[in-house]
Amino acid sequence: MPNQHAHSSEEKRALKIRVRKIAGQLAAIERMIDSDSDCTEVLTQVVSARKGLKSFAEVIIGQHVEHCIQHASSEAEGRRKLRELLVVLQRYVE
Repeated sequence: MPNQHAHSSEEKRALKIRVRKIAGQLAAIERMIDSDSDCTEVLTQVVSARKGLKSFAEVIIGQHVEHCIQHASSEAEGRRKLRELLVVLQRYVE
C-alpha cells in the first residue's frame, strides 16, 4: 500500500517516544517475570502497557482521519480509505 501521508518530523518524534515507552514497559514486564515479581505488580505493568498501546492507536487513528481521509485526493479515495480504516478498527475492537 503506498504511503500517502508523510508524518512531520515532530509527529515522528512523538510517535517514537510513545513506542519506546511501551517497549520499556514490555521489557519491564519481562524483567519482572524473570525476578518472580508479584502477579499484581506484573498485571499493573501490563495495564500500563495496554493503555500506552491504546493511546498510541488513538493518535494514529486521529492522524489517519485528519490527513488521509479528510485530505484525500478525491471523494472516492476518501471513501476507500474510510472503508480500510473501518476494517482495521473492526479487528482492533475484537
